[in-house]
Amino acid sequence: MAEDMGSTVPRRRLGRALRDLRNEAGITLDAAAEALECSRQKVWRIESGLGSARSVDVRAMCELYRAKGELTRALLALAAETRAKGWWHAYGDAIPEWFELYVGLESAASQLRFFKNSLVPGILQTREYALGIYRVDQPDMSEEDRERAVELRLQRQSLLTRRLPRAPQVQVVLCESVLLRLVGDSVTMTAQLRHLLEVSNLPNVSVRVLPLASGPHHGAVGGEFVLLDFPLGNRSTPDPSVVYSESWTGSLYLDRPSEFAAYEKVWSSLLRLALDEEQSRQLFEKTIGEVHHG
Repeated sequence: MAEDMGSTVPRRRLGRALRDLRNEAGITLDAAAEALECSRQKVWRIESGLGSARSVDVRAMCELYRAKGELTRALLALAAETRAKGWWHAYGDAIPEWFELYVGLESAASQLRFFKNSLVPGILQTREYALGIYRVDQPDMSEEDRERAVELRLQRQSLLTRRLPRAPQVQVVLCESVLLRLVGDSVTMTAQLRHLLEVSNLPNVSVRVLPLASGPHHGAVGGEFVLLDFPLGNRSTPDPSVVYSESWTGSLYLDRPSEFAAYEKVWSSLLRLALDEEQSRQLFEKTIGEVHHG
């Protein structure tokens, strides 16, 4: 079965990048196909992420669209991943930081579900909270690079309130320990908790707290993850849903239906244990009072 050719994640990302490059170069699909001496259908299939792409085709496209050397190398590394038989992809050094697969997936999703055990998800962080994390996480980074990284993180947040394409439905389950873990100082933490309160009032955003009193649970064993679902768009079936989780050496993308279903089961169990939205808001208020006067 053709669909068993590994993960769709790198194929989609590669296709989008090549389509963007072609558009930037002002080259039509027909002109590209003619220059590459192949069918229009083949170029379209690669851009749509419908099949694995051969390195020789990707290199020819990069040359035709005059892509920079570093981008060409990143796309060739991605092309190698599209042929991998495994269902999971740990992207480490091959693909540079700035070419982040996850950000592209996040902006395309129609629904995002986050389970966070240790920190507020990037999409809900304040500037100072994000800076506080980067100071610990990337101590060797220059202040300027740190600011730039935080800026990128803050730009991602615009998807919560965008009009077109429609803003995604965002559900967050935060372990209570996230509220108690001081990042920066008490002023930073108070502002972050207030921000969570504000954002939780958006019609498409739900933030719920998993109390420490609920004891061990599936999430504590399996670690943090994000579930991403995608819109139908103009296709007959939507892109496959993806589970994303991070590790020290790379990121894990799972998009096999049975794997996604296993994580959805964990998500349902977390929702059963979590406080409802109103109780969660009350806990934010209470914690703000304690941090502020602590």
